[in-house]
Amino acid sequence: MDKAELRRRIVAARAGLADPRGSATAIRETLLDQPWAQMAGLVACYWSTGTEPATHGLVLALWKHGATVMLPVLQPDGDLDWAVYDGPDSLAPGPRGLMEPVDTRRGVDAIRTAALVIVPALAVDAATGVRLGRGGGSYDRALARVGPNVPTVALLHEGELIEGVPAEPHDRPVSMAALPSGIVSFRE
Repeated sequence: MDKAELRRRIVAARAGLADPRGSATAIRETLLDQPWAQMAGLVACYWSTGTEPATHGLVLALWKHGATVMLPVLQPDGDLDWAVYDGPDSLAPGPRGLMEPVDTRRGVDAIRTAALVIVPALAVDAATGVRLGRGGGSYDRALARVGPNVPTVALLHEGELIEGVPAEPHDRPVSMAALPSGIVSFRE
């Protein structure tokens, strides 16, 4: 199956999810129990939209626990700049209806300084950690800038960790996937 068809199937399946908020709570609690998440002083995350596993509570919890949380700012070329989240009132609508922080932009390379990177995905390959995104390449570019020992985590609903995600040379794998049922690691 090609990427476009797989995207269509997952988006359709997400539209029929019964309790996406329950998934978000389980993912948040699982992540916050991890020592590597508790110790991360600078976290790159995203502000979820639509049927993505919700990150609003996760971002707020990380921020309240003292982490500096950077959220993406979509650039005209599709790359991601980063700015600091400073509470719920620090967001404003950006391109494509995405909520973005209003803080000073730190540049596309700011993600290099993060101790934990949390990214969206429609699916992740269960064997390789290759993620399937929306097709713009924004997060593949961002992940290419992340150091090899930094945890990179894709948030998924149950059933989105699958076999055979199509991969191209520019696709960047994640080191883990977080699902309501727990965390799966792709590194040994």
